[in-house]
Amino acid sequence: MDFDLAQLRAFAAAVDEGTLQGAAQRLAVTPSAVSQRLKALEVAAGRVLFMRSRPVRPTASGEAVLRLARQVELLTSDTAALLGEAEGPYAPTVSIAVNADSLSTWALPALAPLAGELSFELHREDQARTGDLLRAGVVMAAVTAEADPLPGCTVERLGRMRYRPRAARSFAARWLPEGPTAQALSTAPMVVFDRDDRLQHDYLRRRVRGRATPEPPQHRVPASADFLAAVRLGYGWGMLPDLQLEPDEDDLVELDPRGAVDVALHWQQWKLRSPALERVAAAILREARARLR
Repeated sequence: MDFDLAQLRAFAAAVDEGTLQGAAQRLAVTPSAVSQRLKALEVAAGRVLFMRSRPVRPTASGEAVLRLARQVELLTSDTAALLGEAEGPYAPTVSIAVNADSLSTWALPALAPLAGELSFELHREDQARTGDLLRAGVVMAAVTAEADPLPGCTVERLGRMRYRPRAARSFAARWLPEGPTAQALSTAPMVVFDRDDRLQHDYLRRRVRGRATPEPPQHRVPASADFLAAVRLGYGWGMLPDLQLEPDEDDLVELDPRGAVDVALHWQQWKLRSPALERVAAAILREARARLR
């Protein structure tokens, strides 16, 4: 297959922006030019690469080509940087999928020293699903719960984030005066991140020891800092990472000293010799191994 660089860029832009119009604006060309490039790319590939929907979505075949487009774009940026032309659109962009709690505690500080030299496209997703973005070619690296290397990727262990069930003192006094008993947990409201967040439910299942898992009222708060704020304000109890709290935290109480949960995290990235990606990996590994268990 003979792929054209401009066609690959148009495909990646269409997926990123969600529409051909958005891709055209990003590439500073007309929507007609983007459409023509995409049609030519599908002819070269011999198959349908994306669904004509809003937003544009790659097909299974399109995911493979999207991955190629990302890799070519990264290598092109790396080469431009080596040639001293890394300003503007040639500055390497590294796309990473990271879970929210890592993003708000250690991942952003890890990447900060590189922020003046690289551009980052960060995708926030649950650690159980960041691998899906890596498989689909949306990102080139991910902080993930998946320990086995994904196809075409390498994997490094980062460490574990420890979570504990915590609540505001006033909340605990009202809803859990005798501690986190099965009966109290069946009615005490809890805070969850989103529909994919299973930490609270997993704790409940272990706590009731084989009996029917309680289904208490839930508040969904899909942002790490706001999740912590909701627990502090007494919306409900929740599983909070140790890294998110100050050592002398006194407005929250730990509900169950035996209720700690460790979430293992790994770094997966493309098997690609890229100076930009290697620098990002080194920064992530260094910070994670200093901060995680």
